[in-house]
Amino acid sequence: MSEEWIRFASEAPPPQAEGGPRPWCVVVVDDDPEVHEATRFALRHVQVHGRPLELAHLHSAAEARAALPTLGIPAVILLDVVMETEDAGLTLVDFIRGDCGLSATRIVLRTGQPGYAPELSVFARYDINDYFTKAELSRTRLITAITSAVKSHEQIRTIEESRRGLELIVKSSAELLQPQALASFAQGVLTQAKALLGGPIDGIVCAQRGSPLDPSDERLYVVGAAGALAHEVWHPLSEVHAEPVVTAISQALREHRNLHGERHSVLYLSTLEREAAIYVATSAPLGVVERQLLEVFAANLAACFSNLQHFEEVHRLAFRDPLTGLVNRAGLLRELDGVAGRTDLRLVLADIDHFTDFNDGLGQEAGDLLLSAVGARLRERLGGQATLGRLGADVFALIGDREALAPEAVLAVFDEPFSFGEHHTPARVSLGLCDLGDCGDGVSALRHANIALKRAKRGAGGEPWVAYAPAMAEHTRARLDMLGQLRRDLEQERLLPWFQPQVDLADGRVVAAEALLRWPDGAGGWVQPPDVFIPLAEYSGLIVPMGEFVLDRACAFLKSLEGRPGAPASIAVNVAMPQLRERGFVPMVEGTLRRHGLQGRQLELEITESIAMDEAQGLRRRLEHLRGSGVRIAIDDFGTGYSSLAQLRELPVDALKIDRRFVSEFSAGPDEAFVECILMLAQRLGLVTVAEGIEDEAQAALMQRHGCALGQGWWFARPMAPAAFADWLGTRLSRG
Repeated sequence: MSEEWIRFASEAPPPQAEGGPRPWCVVVVDDDPEVHEATRFALRHVQVHGRPLELAHLHSAAEARAALPTLGIPAVILLDVVMETEDAGLTLVDFIRGDCGLSATRIVLRTGQPGYAPELSVFARYDINDYFTKAELSRTRLITAITSAVKSHEQIRTIEESRRGLELIVKSSAELLQPQALASFAQGVLTQAKALLGGPIDGIVCAQRGSPLDPSDERLYVVGAAGALAHEVWHPLSEVHAEPVVTAISQALREHRNLHGERHSVLYLSTLEREAAIYVATSAPLGVVERQLLEVFAANLAACFSNLQHFEEVHRLAFRDPLTGLVNRAGLLRELDGVAGRTDLRLVLADIDHFTDFNDGLGQEAGDLLLSAVGARLRERLGGQATLGRLGADVFALIGDREALAPEAVLAVFDEPFSFGEHHTPARVSLGLCDLGDCGDGVSALRHANIALKRAKRGAGGEPWVAYAPAMAEHTRARLDMLGQLRRDLEQERLLPWFQPQVDLADGRVVAAEALLRWPDGAGGWVQPPDVFIPLAEYSGLIVPMGEFVLDRACAFLKSLEGRPGAPASIAVNVAMPQLRERGFVPMVEGTLRRHGLQGRQLELEITESIAMDEAQGLRRRLEHLRGSGVRIAIDDFGTGYSSLAQLRELPVDALKIDRRFVSEFSAGPDEAFVECILMLAQRLGLVTVAEGIEDEAQAALMQRHGCALGQGWWFARPMAPAAFADWLGTRLSRG
């Protein structure tokens, strides 16, 4: 409910004179009592043509069916679309027009649910006068709509009683609502005007202010013409070689009114967004009746014109991308549904590589300019051969002939850098191709092309493009099935953390244990190994609850070992990027420690080197907070990424874990020098070093000799289930 209505409802009503002219009957059909109250206050004391309004309030479609036959001929019915059912209002319109025979009553649809907006065909079928959502219907707009509707009702009633033109006008208004293009609307106007006046159609012109192709162009344009002037359609009015026509239309638009001359009439049409005029040549001056008919016709045309613009705007927003002007996802689906199954056509999805980096580096405004430039070049190079669209942030779509949309042809569009604003930058794309002959509808076409695009983004096949094959869908379905099973098994706690010890290379003590998640199948094997299901969990976002589960079980296990001889002093848990990005990550870690009665120093969080480098700034605050609570931070798989010493020095890190590849190949050669550098760097920075993947005594001795503090690997113990780890500790202690 708008503020304007609320303020109006609080005003004290002026005194009402008794008696007076017969009021216009306005029926309000709505199941919302608040709407009735607001409408009553908004229309109180409003007069149209010197006559007041009398409101009849009905609260359901069923109540309206019972009451309408007893109310005579209402001037206007304000009708809610959704009441007992989603189409109760539209069904009631059928009753009003058919059973009640109220053809002159004007109907204004209202709804509080914009998603139930009727289609153009509904307006045409039921002769609906206007349509508003309740949110946009302020007092001013309501009074304007009622005034317009009452005037239309009065004029129609007058013509019903005195002139055969009534049926034609009502019929023409309904027919003119059907076209969804302005040119079709204009041509319909010409046809109806000819039928109304019974004269020739030579010399009838419909013009509007504003270019049909460029809304910023405010010149007068011909949007419909007949006879000798038919070739002038889409031309500026100033270029029409018919001076009387140009002069008359210009005058009507300048003076904002209908004009009647000796040999012509001009009907002026106006809406909030646009204005137009219709020039009608006549062989003689029109009589009073003909002028009245044209005036009524103009009133109906204005309503049609307004509704047409409204739906054109809705369709534009629904099916066009506002940034590039290309078809959007909904529009692409509509296009694809129309051509799916054609063996000569294909769909291509083009994803700009590293667009996020560009957007983050230069800003969203520059990113939007790049997208606009890409859309413009696609339109310039391929617009005549393909339907072009933009699916999302940096994904474009092309629908067209298979040969014209060969991957080489699409990639060639991006050979040259793009210039926009102050920037001159190259842009590369990955392509996903799908032949439409293999698709039953638009949704399946987009799905297939997107599967191919994702493979291209991952570098499958070594080319920047991938063509869809049915086997890809099977692979995708298998991944989805695996993800579903993984989600269910996590919820049912069928996944288990296993533990592998970290040993002091100097004295053999078990210093810590690393928690490693496993997915058992219940029969002694594994559903999938970690290098398969962990990336899937990260991709799907399941890694966040999975990480919380592992941390909770790891802390519980460490607490269960408390007081046992030889038990590890701390537990190490791997943390993925999606977990670190969660705002509640730090409180979750601290809460888990408190819940299990552990100190911060008893927990070590392991992050990968790539995370540490790529997200250094964002990580620092979270890691420093945790480190302040005593939690230790280790960089896992160190040496496999590209570290910045400056970033490494600034990060709150306690330990470096040397990747197993360097440990297994650590002998004479380049890797030996590399590992020595890592160990020396760690010593200078005061960091503990852990060698991963130690498989024999020689490797352990070599790493110790070069200054590595801790070791982890099969030489000491493989990852074990919690009970097996506890037994291993006892056995190891008994052996001394």
